[in-house]
Formats: sequence, C-alpha cells, structure tokens
Amino acid sequence: MRLTDFLRLNAPFLSAGFLLTFGSAFGQTFFISIFAGEIRAEFGLSHAAWGAIYGLGTLVSAAVMVWSGALTDVFRIRSLGAVVLWGLAAACLVMAWTPAAWMLVPAVFLLRLTGQGMMSHLGAVAMARWFVATRGKALAVASLGYAVAEAFLPLIFVSLLIFFDWRVLWVVAALLTLLMLPILSRLLRLERTPQSIAAATEALGLGDRHWSRSEVLRHRLFWFMLPALLGPSAFVTAFFFQQVHFAEVKGWSHLELVALFPIYTGISIGAMVVSGFLIDRFGTARMMPIYQAPMIVAFVLFAVAGSPWTAILGFVFLGLATGANTTLPAAFWAEFYGTKHLGAIKAMAAAVMVLGSAIGPVVTGVGITAGIGIEAQYLVVSGYFALTCLSVWIGIRQVRASLAVAA
Repeated sequence: MRLTDFLRLNAPFLSAGFLLTFGSAFGQTFFISIFAGEIRAEFGLSHAAWGAIYGLGTLVSAAVMVWSGALTDVFRIRSLGAVVLWGLAAACLVMAWTPAAWMLVPAVFLLRLTGQGMMSHLGAVAMARWFVATRGKALAVASLGYAVAEAFLPLIFVSLLIFFDWRVLWVVAALLTLLMLPILSRLLRLERTPQSIAAATEALGLGDRHWSRSEVLRHRLFWFMLPALLGPSAFVTAFFFQQVHFAEVKGWSHLELVALFPIYTGISIGAMVVSGFLIDRFGTARMMPIYQAPMIVAFVLFAVAGSPWTAILGFVFLGLATGANTTLPAAFWAEFYGTKHLGAIKAMAAAVMVLGSAIGPVVTGVGITAGIGIEAQYLVVSGYFALTCLSVWIGIRQVRASLAVAA
C-alpha cells in the first residue's frame, strides 16, 4: 500500500494518535521546564530543591501509571482519552493556581501522570493495537504530534513569557487542552473495544503466544532492556529540564537555545518516519541494539560545545535517537510479547520511563548544587548510553531462537 493511500484510508485513527501525542506536551519536561526560572525565582528554590520536587511528583506518577495504563486493555481510547484530557486541563489550572512551593508536588504529579504518562501511553498503545502490518508507519505518523509540539510550543511560550505572567500561560495551556475534547470524540466515533480489536488483529509474541505482564517481568530480556528504557527518559528529560541552566553555563540566552529546538525536532521527525518504515521492513530485533548510539555522540557534543553552532550538531544526533525512540519501543513490546495484554505491558514500560524522567532532573540538579558541572555530567551520560547499547544487544541475542519461532 502506498503511503498516500495508507494515510487516506486511516486518517481518523492516525489523526487521533497525532492529537494524543500532541496533547501530551503540556505534561512533558520540555514544556514544564520553560517556566523553571520563574518557578524557582517565585518560590526561592535551588536547582536541587526544584529537581527534588519535580522528581517526587514524577515518581508518584510512575507508580500510578502501572495501574492506570492497564485501563487501555478495557476501555476505548475515545472514552479514556476524554477523561485524561479533562485531567490534564485540571492539572494545568492547578499549576497556574499554585500558592506555595509544596503545592508544586501535586501539580507536577498531575501534569506528569495525565500528560507525559497517559496521553503518550494512549497514543502509542492505540497505534500498536490498531495496526499490525503497518504498525511502524502508524507509530511514526502519530508521533509527529509530539514532534510538532516540541518544535513550536517552547518557542511560542518562551516568547509569550516576555509579555505575560507564567501563571496566565498555564491557563492558556488548559484551554488548548479542552479544545481537543470534541475533536477526539469526532475522530474516534467508530472505534471498537480493545477486546474486539485483539480478537480481529491478534499478533503473537515470543514462543508464538501472548505474554502477561507478570511473565514479562520474569523474563530476562526485560531486565536487559531496562537501561534502554531508563536512559532516554532520564537524560533527555534532564537536558530539557536544565535548559535554562545549560544556556547560562554556555553564556547563551535562553531564546538562543530554544531557537535550535525546531532543528532537533526536524531531525527527530525524519528519524521517526524512517524508523517506522524500517520497523515494518526488518522488525525491531535488528534496530533496538543500535538506535541509542547517536546519544553517545550528542551528549559529548553538548559537553564540549562552545557556541550554538556546535550545539546544532548535538541536536542532530539527539534527534536521530529520540525520533527512533518514539516508535521502536512501542513496536518492540507488541512484536516480542503480543498484543492481548499490550496495555498492561506498555504501562509497566511507561512507568519505568516516567521513573527515569524523575531520576534525571534530581541527579543533575543535585550534581549542579554539589559543584559538578553540567558539562562533566554529560560526558558521564555519554558513557551510560554506550553500556545501554551493549545491554540490549546481549538481551536480544539470548532470545533470538524464540523470536525465530514467533516469526
């Protein structure tokens, strides 16, 4: 099937996936961190204190995701998505209203659970379940929503910060979220239940069977995958979380830095699209061990960059890895463990990723406060990703025989 035909025939479902991933932006670190300087100044927080608040709220959201994410195996995306969108709008209003530093914890928790957690989860599970032979392309198209948001929302809202108070902008975010409700309902008016989709488009995993979440937890491949789940979430989150401090260390203005984000997003979009086609052609087993390798180069370049021009190259490599990371893991769980319990399995993986996004800001914030420069930290991060690639390669190699049976 040609790409144009694929897009035309599946436009409502692909558009719904796009909308869900776009809406996740208001709970993502790249958006919340736009206001980091204003929040720290208003409440008198150090880098470590703000990182701890952010980490605690994110950590609790990761725990709740293990339960809430499994709801996608029971309820339609249309119904569950509406509830999550209402929750995300409420979370934006809580952040806008926050009267004291302690209230930042529940505000962050709600934003991370509904935005980064559930909205992203809904988009990924929907694509992985609704599509089988074209799963990679569907994930790539839907993930464009996140990429578009990442490219333009920081630039727009950083510019608006010049004219408006940061609290007003969170009210704007809430209103934009509510505008998505009727659109999602319209797009998914013909959506079937998860159970009927599973029966009609069943896809088996390793050993030619479906795996439950408890079985996946006991399987050795999951533990070899764990560093790859934690790494991008922890350290890409930390990079965007510390964007204001990073610009200060480099002697650049914040606007100079965020002006580079569209370049990063453009590369990320290209990597998403290409990886989607490669998934459909080759499967995830060949790609998983190498797709995080560009992270190694990216963080070295960020560490040594002396000007925004050098940072551009770092964003190119970061975009290559994060673009592939948007499609590959979601397809991996369906391909290796089947689709019957995909919501529960993906929720567990999402919880690990959310946990990573809690760890990254805390570690880098504590390091900065302790006098360990962000540039030195990024060199260590580069080494971490080298070990991650090795871990995934070993894990997949050990289960290759079972994968051949499933194929």
